Amino acid sequence: MKRIFLIGYMGAGKTTVGKTLAKLTGLSFIDLDSHIEARYHQTVSRLFAEKGEEEFRRIEQRMLQEVAAFEDVVISTGGGAPCFFDNMAFMKASGLTIYLKVSVDELAQRLEVCKHNRPILQGKSGEQLKAFIAENLEKRESFYNQADIVFHAEVMLTETDVHTISLQLKQLI
Repeated sequence: MKRIFLIGYMGAGKTTVGKTLAKLTGLSFIDLDSHIEARYHQTVSRLFAEKGEEEFRRIEQRMLQEVAAFEDVVISTGGGAPCFFDNMAFMKASGLTIYLKVSVDELAQRLEVCKHNRPILQGKSGEQLKAFIAENLEKRESFYNQADIVFHAEVMLTETDVHTISLQLKQLI
């Protein structure tokens, strides 16, 4: 039985790497945000907006506990999931946690391209986006750094990069 939790800031590549890692290891893949959206028939953004952060984080915690009951799975968590309640301790007790660590500059580049899909980032660009990421990352890093494995996932431009990262992670687990 194997359970791997990928954690890290939005844009770190948790879903992208998670899918490839799951294929390479013969495990199933679950994206926690997608699981929440399927169960609640709403986007995470909409749930967050309608219910507020506190209620959303409770939903996220319940869904995390639900998917953690699955076996032989790679789970990509939302960026904030490890930082609320006892989620980080819960994940560490339930399986292997891997923090995909990426610099603020690289996260800003990645998120600039897809910020229209992330309401919290809309209207932010350049230095404002970097400052937002840096501030949030500073708050979350103490949780992320509790992971069993801290993996630097800075270079992720091509499918080959993703495959290489996934192969390296497979060797570590």
